[in-house]
Amino acid sequence: MSSSTRRRVLTAALVGALPLSLLAAPAAEAAPNSPNRPIRLIGEQIVPNALQFQGTTVGGLSSIDFDPRTGGYAFICDDRSAINPARFYTAKFSLDAHHLGPVTFTGTKPLLRPDGTPYPPLAQNDQSAPQNERTVDPEELRVDPWTGDYLWSQEGERTATTLIDPSIREAGRTGKYVRDLPIPADEKMTPGAGPRQNLVLEGLTYAGLGSVVASEVEGPLLQDGPLPTPEAGALSRLTLQSRFGPVLAQYAYPQEPVFAQSVPPTALGSNGVSSMLAVDPIDPTRYLMMERAFVPGVGNKVRIYEIDTSGATNVLNVKSLVDAKHVKPVKKKLLLDVADFGVSTVDNIEGMTWGPALPNGERSLVLVSDNNFSATQVTQVIALAVPSERL
Repeated sequence: MSSSTRRRVLTAALVGALPLSLLAAPAAEAAPNSPNRPIRLIGEQIVPNALQFQGTTVGGLSSIDFDPRTGGYAFICDDRSAINPARFYTAKFSLDAHHLGPVTFTGTKPLLRPDGTPYPPLAQNDQSAPQNERTVDPEELRVDPWTGDYLWSQEGERTATTLIDPSIREAGRTGKYVRDLPIPADEKMTPGAGPRQNLVLEGLTYAGLGSVVASEVEGPLLQDGPLPTPEAGALSRLTLQSRFGPVLAQYAYPQEPVFAQSVPPTALGSNGVSSMLAVDPIDPTRYLMMERAFVPGVGNKVRIYEIDTSGATNVLNVKSLVDAKHVKPVKKKLLLDVADFGVSTVDNIEGMTWGPALPNGERSLVLVSDNNFSATQVTQVIALAVPSERL
C-alpha cells in the first residue's frame, strides 16, 4: 500500500464518524478578548468582457474555488454549451493582505459525459438519453480535498416538455466524467413537485475534512411553498451527504425577503442562495450562505450569512415544509453585505471561496460574479479580509 493510500485510508477512518458526531457540535467561540475588527476590502479586479481564451469566450463564471495543489483557482462556467461546450477554467492571481492582482487564466477544459463527449446544448438535448448524458446547467465547482478532482453541481431543467434532474457530479482534472452522487428524492424533477426551473443546486461545498458534501437549492421546492417576496422570505433545503453517496440529513434554510419593491411594481424581483462554503474544514455544522438578489429597476444585493445546523430539525423525510409542524430551521446571522465595501458595482455575484490565510488572524474570502455573457454586466473578482474572530 502506497503512503498516499495509507493516508487516505487513515483519513477515512478518522472522519467516518464525523457526520454523526459533529452534526450537533456547538459553534466555535471567538478567542477571549479579541477585538471585533471589521471585515475589509482587499481589492477588486474586472475581467475584460468577452475575453477570448483558448478558443472560448470567458464569462458566466458562477463559482470559484481555491486549489491548494496549484495555488490557483478553479471556476465553473454556466454556459449550457450554447456559446462553447460546458466547461471550467483555471486561473491565477496574486493575493495578500493589501493587494489583489489581475486575473490570468491558465487553462480550460470541457466537462465531459461518460462517453467522453461534451454535453449538448439545450436545443440538441435528447430527452430519451440517460440523465448523465443530457444537457447541463453548471453552477458550482469544488476541488476535492482528498483527490484533487472536481465536484460540480448542475441545475437540470424543467419545462413543459423536458424534465432533467439536477446532479452532483465528479470530474477528473481533465474534465473526464467520474461518477454521479445520489441526490435526495425530493430534489428530482417530477411534474408536480421538486425544484423550480433554474432554482436548483447552486450551493456546493466539502466539510468534515472532505468526508461530507453539503449542497443547497437556490429556492424553495415546489412543495415547500412560494418564492420570497418583499413581504416574506421562504424556506429552501440544505442537504448533507457522505462523500461516498449516502444522504445523511436535510435542513430548512430560511431565505430573506426580497430587499426592495420592483420598479415598476409589476416586475418580478428575486432572492436565492447562489453559493455555500464551509466555515471550517473540520466542522460540518457551520457554513457561509450567499444570498444573491435582483430587483428590476433597483439592482443587485448580495449578502453572506453564517449559519449553524446544530439543533435544527432533520427534514429529510418531511414531504412539505409548508405543512410541517415544529420544524426548526438552521440558525443564521449576517456576516456581510457586499454593498458596504465600496466596490465599483455589485453585479451578479454567484461564487465564493476561502483564499490564502493572511497575517494577524485574518482569512481571505474571494468572490466572483457571473456576467451572463452580457455587455452591460461585468465579471468581477473581489477579495475581502475576514478576521477570524468574526466567525
